[in-house]
Amino acid sequence: MKNIFLYTVLLVTMLLNSSCEKVVDIELNNSDPKLVIDAIIKWEKGTTGESQTIKLSLTNDFYTNEILPANGATVTVTNSSNVVFNFIEVPNTGDYVCDNFQPVIGEVYTLEILYDGEIYTASSALYPTPDIINVQQETVVGISGEDEIQIKYFYQDNGAEENYYLLGVKNPNKQFPEFGVVSDEFFQGNIMFGFYGSSETEPGITLDLSVQGVSKSYYNYMNKLTAIAGSGSGNPFATPPATVRGNISNITNNSNYPLGYFFLSEIDTVSYLVQ
Repeated sequence: MKNIFLYTVLLVTMLLNSSCEKVVDIELNNSDPKLVIDAIIKWEKGTTGESQTIKLSLTNDFYTNEILPANGATVTVTNSSNVVFNFIEVPNTGDYVCDNFQPVIGEVYTLEILYDGEIYTASSALYPTPDIINVQQETVVGISGEDEIQIKYFYQDNGAEENYYLLGVKNPNKQFPEFGVVSDEFFQGNIMFGFYGSSETEPGITLDLSVQGVSKSYYNYMNKLTAIAGSGSGNPFATPPATVRGNISNITNNSNYPLGYFFLSEIDTVSYLVQ
């Protein structure tokens, strides 16, 4: 089973120094900003799921880490009974919030965003997720020769169907959460587990472990993202392996496609105190 891979694309800034320590600025051609849509609706088990947030931002220059919020959009999600859920922006943040969302497993929802005179849309069902039933910890000798704490957390696969999962770990000693995807191809109907091992895991910290049932298309999307995130060649001027397009379309201007994904599912999360 795959280790949980880092789901973070790091923006690298290079300073090139000549023998006289002169900084060389490389001029890059910037394309027009694209809309980035983070529309992953997660229904935390044990909650009503009424409070949900969709984040909109714009792509920015290569040499900056600044996130540009996409302000002033109209964002709605509609279910198959034509009930409309309005996502209202927290002023000037790019965060669009709904406080009366109604999550239903198997229900199909349609996202629609009106931004800068163009309409973006996508549809997705809401997927179920199994419960995390157990967490195990052991200490082994890592590849560095030092002791490493390894965590496994278990969940029951549904043997009556083909399933795909997104697994996540938040480690307080790391800046970003880590994610990976797995299918039940070789585990049909069996108990499956997420595996996490890191030299930055130490007794006394609390790990947030999660499992989320996903569609095959979202599994493929996340698989590509994690592969790109872990494929750094060391060459800052290398062409990115691919532009990973999600399932959201611009029906006003097809060539001005957005980045991001629209997907809905349950999610089960366990906070585990490392021993």
